[in-house]
Amino acid sequence: MKRACFAGALAVALAAVPAVAEAQTFPTRPLTMMVGFPPGGPTDTLARIVADGMKNDLGQAIAVETVSGASGTIATGRVVHAAPDGYTIGIGQWSSHVGSPALYNLDYDVLKDLQPLGLLAYSPLWILGKGSLPPNTPAELIDWAKKSSQPITVGTVGTGSAAQLCAIYFAQKTGAHFQYVPYRGAAPALQDLIGGQIDLSCLEASATLPSVEGGKIKAYAVLSEQRWPKSPHTPTMIESGVPGLSITFWHGLWTTKGTPKPVVDRLVTSVQKALADPAVRGRLETLGFVIFPPDRQTPAALEAYNKAEIDKWWPIIKAAGIKVSE
Repeated sequence: MKRACFAGALAVALAAVPAVAEAQTFPTRPLTMMVGFPPGGPTDTLARIVADGMKNDLGQAIAVETVSGASGTIATGRVVHAAPDGYTIGIGQWSSHVGSPALYNLDYDVLKDLQPLGLLAYSPLWILGKGSLPPNTPAELIDWAKKSSQPITVGTVGTGSAAQLCAIYFAQKTGAHFQYVPYRGAAPALQDLIGGQIDLSCLEASATLPSVEGGKIKAYAVLSEQRWPKSPHTPTMIESGVPGLSITFWHGLWTTKGTPKPVVDRLVTSVQKALADPAVRGRLETLGFVIFPPDRQTPAALEAYNKAEIDKWWPIIKAAGIKVSE
């Protein structure tokens, strides 16, 4: 019996040797970072900046591969089904890891079938109005929305998107009645908001700040827990009397489930070093991104954050009866 136990333990130990050796030398070849959203967009831009920072630490190139479609779920699936060796990593955000999994019939579970690495950065959404809209403050907007005798048009971007959910949640919490106008992207929604064809929209703050500063549209409130450093005078919706209305355009990094822990640890360290690099931080902050603090740049923090977002928004998505054609 003792010989059998010893032989079994030896076999397990010997089998683990190649994995340990691989982890100690990782990486020995270039990595791939999967992006599920169009080139030039905020997720793609963030991915390339972070990849550059990680490359300097890892000593290997990181190829940023764009596989857009189905709100980021196709690219996420590539990470799920990749070899568990750490050479395939994926950047994701609210749409790909919260909104879309509630709508699409996926062959994976975002919480169970991915290995989180850490939170990266976020840019808040904010509630915007056309320039001629009567309200000038969040309180005035809520009062006006409740009392309006005319349909209030709200531009949304994609089925089940954060932009759509923010408007639905706002209506639920304030008693407003909205007429939703779907758009294929943020750019046409912004164009119609500037032109006055729609009344309101919830769009990413960093991409629309120039239009606000130019007086073309109004910004009523940011949808984050704290005020946005790029526009510190704009209040949050929470402090404006709508509790729980916090929905940020957050991003995280994942790799394949089953990746050896030493490899995961190496990737986590590389991400943290990249986000601490003054050059990386400067590029991100210039674009309006808010970098998560170091204690949230961890696997445990990303896992908890992703779960909390799902627990909060899935019931709202299901109650709203949002459907997507596949």
